[in-house]
Amino acid sequence: MIRRWALPLLLLAFGLFYLLPLATHGLWIPDETRYAQISQEMLLTGKWASPHFMGIRYFEKPAAGYWMIALGQAIFGQNLFGVRAASALSTGLSILLVYAVSRRLWNDRQKSLISTVLYMSFVSVAALGGYANLDPQFTFWVNLTGVALWFCFDSVTRSGRLWSWALLGLACGMGFMTKGFLAWLLPVLIALPYAIWQKRLRELLGYGLVAVAVAIIVSLPWALAVHLQEPDYWNFFFWHEHIQRFAGDDAQHAEPFWYYLPLLVAFSLPWVALLPSTFKQAWLAKRTPHIGFLLLWLLMPLAFFSLAKGKLPSYIMPCLLPLALLMGHALADKLAEGRGRALRINGWLNLILGVVALLALTWLQLKKPVYEHGHEIVSLLLVFNFLLGWIIVNLLQAARPLQLWAAPAIGSWLLVAMVPAALPHSVVYNKTPDQFIIDHLQELKPATALLSNDLGAASALAWRLQRPDVTLYNTVGEVKYGLAYPDATARKVDMPQVQQWMSEARKHGPVGVVMRVKGDDEVAEVNLLPQDGQRYEQGNIVILIFPQAAP
Repeated sequence: MIRRWALPLLLLAFGLFYLLPLATHGLWIPDETRYAQISQEMLLTGKWASPHFMGIRYFEKPAAGYWMIALGQAIFGQNLFGVRAASALSTGLSILLVYAVSRRLWNDRQKSLISTVLYMSFVSVAALGGYANLDPQFTFWVNLTGVALWFCFDSVTRSGRLWSWALLGLACGMGFMTKGFLAWLLPVLIALPYAIWQKRLRELLGYGLVAVAVAIIVSLPWALAVHLQEPDYWNFFFWHEHIQRFAGDDAQHAEPFWYYLPLLVAFSLPWVALLPSTFKQAWLAKRTPHIGFLLLWLLMPLAFFSLAKGKLPSYIMPCLLPLALLMGHALADKLAEGRGRALRINGWLNLILGVVALLALTWLQLKKPVYEHGHEIVSLLLVFNFLLGWIIVNLLQAARPLQLWAAPAIGSWLLVAMVPAALPHSVVYNKTPDQFIIDHLQELKPATALLSNDLGAASALAWRLQRPDVTLYNTVGEVKYGLAYPDATARKVDMPQVQQWMSEARKHGPVGVVMRVKGDDEVAEVNLLPQDGQRYEQGNIVILIFPQAAP
């Protein structure tokens, strides 16, 4: 009966814990507002080939990821759910891939269900599924390349192999159009050593041409279109976003080689205690084709990303699917053999984490309140309820590890469903300004000119007003390249010119300003603005409405 109801229950859990929370909190700056605005701009302007950020050329990523976010806004509306729908869908499809490939690997429904529950309840996977950026989409396409590769090597008929290699080409092409050349490199890192090890190199080179052809067919029309529209696109995208980020001395987000090792452990919550036995069993069985393939699928991308100088946590998200498969294989064997020690340890470890977090929050609330008394009591109760739920479900696993092995999944899902909606106002006000902008939307709409000193706040303003024409005040950031074009120079104003700019802008109508004021520098920026504006403040966000100047 449990097996019969497992998939419907997982579908229900996906709806409750992945989909319902999508609209419960504002867009985080800078990432979510940026992706929301770029994709919205594609919808409004009909310019689908070349990404533009608030009307400024933005060549850091290809176009397909923005297409998917734009599609979500087109179907569900230009709202919080619409912006995040593509991430949730991509994560849901990755979950289905876990089930599909595990059935192909083990031909064991129980192992497939266990692997699916593990992957779906990784806190990192669930959290990213409700976050509007390109990582969930890219993770899905890379996951699909890994799944397709196993189907390629596992197929026994010519037609099965051809379809599998074609599927690989489709995944590579879409992954390339979502985030770049890594989508072509990562499957090679897995397939080449596996084919050499299995003495199937000729097969790889022969059938691999099918994947290459399909990938080219999928991506070439857009690649040519963006080149015709923006001849410098590929120069910037290849050298700056790939070569410099991987090997440049000035690479963004430079981190040490070992950076991803502790992150991989953290990303496997709430199943950390299963890692030692998982890797031990996998290493002992490394010479079997399916385990060897999964180890290559996990370790080769991990090693590649570790070699890169520029690192971000989300880069290793594609490593979690093979980790879930290896972990599910090991856990199913433990359950079959009645070995619950690792599960009991896992439950106690999670329980201790929950108790420590509960005590820390209680101490902080008593000594230096994180939540304001009275105003944020509902948010505080939500956090306490989550922590109590986390403690209870992990106590259940610790007490009955073989029967209630899946209990920590509920704690994980409660975390991603409840905590973002229960964050203290000090975080919400500073990190999700679009909600504050909504409160003053009617006052901002008549503005004939818009100004902001922060890219995150500016993109939130542009998205909510459906207007990309926000002038940037004393800030450049990631649009430095786009602002260098002659037709974009007017989109930026520095402190010495802001008073003249404001004077000219007010001749034509009201001016709306959204500022982030985090320190003395930003205070100085605000002080240069006229003093007759209507002012609203929330956290470090300041909205100023200046009326049209008298003729």
